[in-house]
Amino acid sequence: MLNKSVIRAAAVQIAPDLESLSGTLSRVLKVIDDAAAEGVELIVFPETFMPYYPYFSFILPPVKQGKPHLKLYEQAVEVPSDTTRALSDKARQHQMVIVMGVNERDHGTLYNTQLVFDANGELVLKRRKITPTYHERMIWGQGDASGLKVVDTQVGRLGALACWEHYNPLARYSLMTQHEQIHCAQFPGSLVGPIFGEQMEVTIRHHALESGCFVINATGWLSDEQINSLTDDPDLQKSLRHGCNTAIISPEGKHLCEPMTEGEGFIVADLDMALIDKRKRMMDSVGHYARPELLSLRIQDAPARYSEPMFVEDSASQTDSIAPFSYRTQLEPQYQPQPETQPESQE
Repeated sequence: MLNKSVIRAAAVQIAPDLESLSGTLSRVLKVIDDAAAEGVELIVFPETFMPYYPYFSFILPPVKQGKPHLKLYEQAVEVPSDTTRALSDKARQHQMVIVMGVNERDHGTLYNTQLVFDANGELVLKRRKITPTYHERMIWGQGDASGLKVVDTQVGRLGALACWEHYNPLARYSLMTQHEQIHCAQFPGSLVGPIFGEQMEVTIRHHALESGCFVINATGWLSDEQINSLTDDPDLQKSLRHGCNTAIISPEGKHLCEPMTEGEGFIVADLDMALIDKRKRMMDSVGHYARPELLSLRIQDAPARYSEPMFVEDSASQTDSIAPFSYRTQLEPQYQPQPETQPESQE
C-alpha cells in the first residue's frame, strides 16, 4: 500500500539476449542493480522481454517459423521457476517493485504474460495478454479477464496492459474502475518503424489523461547485429528498426523526463502522487464524470476453464448433482418416457 507522496520510477529500454533466457536474465538483474543505485522504487521492462520478444514471427511466413518457435518454447519462463525466484529475490533485496514481461510456458502453450513483483518479493499479479495481435496469434495463446486486476503494491495501486491491449478501451476502462494510480505499459520496440513509436506517444498520453494516473511505458531495443541475425533482407530489416518510445507520463499527459526512442538504457522520473488528485478533481472517468446508469462495463473475470462438470437436476431431492459427461448427455435430448393413456370411455 502506498505510504509515500513521491515515488521514483524507471522505464527500461535495452536489448535482450536472443540466444538464451539466462543471458537476458543477467542483463535484467544488472539493470535492476543500476536502477537501485539511483534510488528507483519501481522499474518496468518491455513486453515479453524474457527471454525475448518473438521478432521472427513478424518477418517469417508460418511455414518457416517452426524452428524458432520451438526454440522459444525451450527458453520460455515457467511460473514459478528459478527465473521468477531470481526476480523475486532482487525485488526483495532492493525493496523495489518490478514489472516484467515474459513468454510464459504453461504446459503446451506459450502466453504473453506480465508479472508484478512487490517490494517484498511477492508475485502479486500474473496476467496474460487477452488477445495476441496479428502475427502474434501464431505464437501465443489467449489470456482471460481474470488478470485484468489492479493490485496494491509498495508504490501504490498498479495496473498493466501489453501493447495493443491499449487499443481495447474496455480493457483500459476495467483498470480505471479499480482506480489505478500507476499504469505500466509494455511494447516490444524495434518493430514496424517510426509510426509505431508515434502511435505509442498518443496512446500512453491519452490513457494518462483519461485514467488520471501515471503511465510508465517500456519498449525493447535491437542492435544492428541482432537485426542482421534475424534477417539479411534489407526490406525486412527496416521493419525491425525504430518503433521505440520508452517514456514516463504524468496524469496531466506530460512527459516527466525525456523519452528514449533510440539506444539502450533506462529513464528515471519522480512521480508526485498529488498530481492524481489534481487531475481527478477536474475529471474522474469512474467517479463524478461517469454516468453508470447510462454506460457501464460488464466483465467475465473468472479464469478460463477447459473442462467443467455437468450439472443435472435431481428431481427426487430437488438439488443439483454432477452427472458424468457423455456426448449423448451433451448433444442428444434425453428420452422422457410418456405416461400411458387410457382409451376414452364410450359410455
